[in-house]
Amino acid sequence: MSTMLGRVFIYGGRGALGAQCVAHFKSQNWWVGSIDLKANDQADANILVKHDESWIEQEISVLSQVQELLKGDKIDAVICVAGGWAGGNAASKEFVKNADLMWRQSVWSSTIAAAIAAQHLKEGGMISLPGAKPALGPTSGMIGYGMAKAAVHQLTKSLAGENSGLPQNSMAVAILPVTLDTPMNRKWMPNADMSSWTPLEFVADLFLRWARGEDRPPNGSLVHLVTKNFTTELHLV
Repeated sequence: MSTMLGRVFIYGGRGALGAQCVAHFKSQNWWVGSIDLKANDQADANILVKHDESWIEQEISVLSQVQELLKGDKIDAVICVAGGWAGGNAASKEFVKNADLMWRQSVWSSTIAAAIAAQHLKEGGMISLPGAKPALGPTSGMIGYGMAKAAVHQLTKSLAGENSGLPQNSMAVAILPVTLDTPMNRKWMPNADMSSWTPLEFVADLFLRWARGEDRPPNGSLVHLVTKNFTTELHLV
C-alpha cells in the first residue's frame, strides 16, 4: 500500500457509479477497497456486506474487516455511493416496506461509512455521502426515498460540525445528482433527454479531486450536480 498515491474505500463499489469510481481511482494508482454485497474484481480488497444482517451486525462485520485490512494505516477518503430508489406515497400498500428498504440502502450504508471515516481517515481526509436533490423538499410520490435521503443530508451536516468524531480538518460532503447516466437508466428511459444526465466519469473524477484535496467545497456542503447540454456544474445547497 505504501507505493500507492492514496487509499480510498468505496462503499457500494459494485454498483454503476461505485464501479466507475473503483476503476478511476485505480487508474490513478490509488489503493481501493470496495464494500458491497458482491465483490468488485478490480478493487485491491473487498469487504462483503451480508444482506440478512442487522444494522449493528453489518457495522461490526464491516469495521472489523476494515481494521484487519488496514492494520493501522490511515486512508484519504471514504466515498459512499450505495443506495437505491423506491416509490410510494402514504397510501401505498408497500409504503412502510419501501421506506424500510430505502433506510437500509442509504442510511445504514452512510452511517457505517461515517464510522469508518471516524476511525480510519487521515487528518484532512474526506467523506462523501449520497444525497438527492428531491429530498430538499416534499417527495410525496416517493416518501421513503425522501426520508432516507433527508437523513443522509442531516448526517452530512452533523459530520461537518464540531465534535462530530471525524479527524481534524476533515471534509464531509454529499452529492445531490438528479439523473446519473447509468446503463439501467438508459435501459428504462431510452427516450429521455440524456443531455441532462450526469456522466459517471464526471462524478468519479470529482471524487478523486476532492480526495486529493483539490477544489473542495466548504465542509458540510450539499453539492447539487446540474447537467445541461452534456455539461455539468456544481451548485452548493
